[in-house]
Amino acid sequence: MKKDEKIKTLPGFEHINHYWDPTRKVYAAKILPGQFYVSNQSEIIVTTLGSCISACIRDEAKQVGGMNHFMLPISKNSDFKPGNVGADDSSHRYGNFAMEALINEILKFGGRKSSLEVKVFGGGKILSNMSDIGKSNIEFVKEFLNTENLKIISSDVGNVWPRKVAYYPLTGKVMVKRIKSLKNNSLVNAEKQYISSLEHTPVTGDIELFD
Repeated sequence: MKKDEKIKTLPGFEHINHYWDPTRKVYAAKILPGQFYVSNQSEIIVTTLGSCISACIRDEAKQVGGMNHFMLPISKNSDFKPGNVGADDSSHRYGNFAMEALINEILKFGGRKSSLEVKVFGGGKILSNMSDIGKSNIEFVKEFLNTENLKIISSDVGNVWPRKVAYYPLTGKVMVKRIKSLKNNSLVNAEKQYISSLEHTPVTGDIELFD
């Protein structure tokens, strides 16, 4: 794809930020915590994960796939309901809603559940003095996919480092960079604040966790 070509974003995903990646010569859709993105275009989906999980799911034959980014396994707020695709939907920051939403949108745009290919990333224990949220996220996503009879064909989860992930929804290719040294504590501090906001109050708007 050329820089002057326009990405044909699927309906409902217009709020997702795109930028031109000059190295890979492709447009990139950057998703934040609580967002997900589905595409049938030749582009990449990128995000940065600490304790969070991203599931990368696609239907190869139907040429449609996407990625989500959630922080906690299950919402403790009984008032939350699976929401819309929109940017201000707080429920998608929880795994139970994020997984359902991603799969449902892929099916909506032509995918078939029996043909879905799943890859999972993240869940690092980057907060050494707090409970292992990453482990809980990993356990949740594995149990969810097992219940839905979906098999994980590739993963890079756990351990102690954050990750940068780039996913090609048409080809299924994933590039993962493990961030083994942090220049400062901004990532750790941001994750602590974010977890606190999720546990105590419903969140609104979008929060950029990582640089």
